[in-house]
Amino acid sequence: MQKLTFFIFFIFIGVGVQAQEINWMSMNEALAAQEKEPKKIFMDAYTVWCGPCKMLDKNTFTNNDVIEFVNENYYPVKFNAEGPEEIDFKGQLFKNPQYNPEKKQRRNSPHQLARALKITGYPSLVFFDEEANLIAPIPGYRTPQQLELYLKLFAEDEYKKMTSKEAFAEYQENFEGSFE
Repeated sequence: MQKLTFFIFFIFIGVGVQAQEINWMSMNEALAAQEKEPKKIFMDAYTVWCGPCKMLDKNTFTNNDVIEFVNENYYPVKFNAEGPEEIDFKGQLFKNPQYNPEKKQRRNSPHQLARALKITGYPSLVFFDEEANLIAPIPGYRTPQQLELYLKLFAEDEYKKMTSKEAFAEYQENFEGSFE
């Protein structure tokens, strides 16, 4: 009987401690959600072959502070920048006409949306305002602490006060992060 009670206890503990994760969606889903409830969009533009993209998934997007802040302040989008997804963005349909399904696990053709957003490297973290206007693409891998600066800069509209590189450098120098 003790073993059964012990077993049931651990089942309930396991159910109660669910892994928290970012609520990723497609760009089309985020745009539809944005129409109902305006919120900024945070896009992870990745490729399947990209090592730093996998590190971002493993090290940064599993951080509880990142997860909580992204889910609360953004519609988070996972976008395969070399994938076949069709995206209706700002009245234009973006595709990947040169996508080769035989290369789906290797380098493939860049998606039209990736080109339109001027994504030049992977991963790229792309921020959009509440009306889906591009704010900025940030190329490269970021730790949770490095990403925090950008997440808060855009979520809190601090970027609107940036009028020069010097202003951003000052913001960066004075930024006090709280992510662990």
